Amino acid sequence: QLQLVESGGGLVQPGGSLRLSCAASGFPLNIYNIGWFHQAPGKEREGVSCISSSGGSTYYADSVKGRFTISRDNAKNTVYLQMNSLKPEDTAVYFCAARRAGFTTVQALCATPNRADVWGQGTQVTVSS
Repeated sequence: QLQLVESGGGLVQPGGSLRLSCAASGFPLNIYNIGWFHQAPGKEREGVSCISSSGGSTYYADSVKGRFTISRDNAKNTVYLQMNSLKPEDTAVYFCAARRAGFTTVQALCATPNRADVWGQGTQVTVSS
């Protein structure tokens, strides 16, 4: 069974950078579309960025376009989210999640978190001075 583990969160000042990692085990990651989602206290979980199984298709929420970059290394069974120019409003718990390729587009996965089949436990990102 596929398992996902996020890492790389932490406390960073506004304007700073973090790189999140989503490491998979139990199943090859290259048959899954992967999404990064975040959830702030009192708010719903939202799609941040999603990537297709091959890496050829990506999607970004408007709020992170030009600042965040999603990538994957299927040989390492890992998906990354490079976050630059971080803002206080980026503060949230960040989750990665997987959906078998062919069942949804990356846009649909990001728009509807419930489409994901497998979730990681999340990693906290706090942007504060």
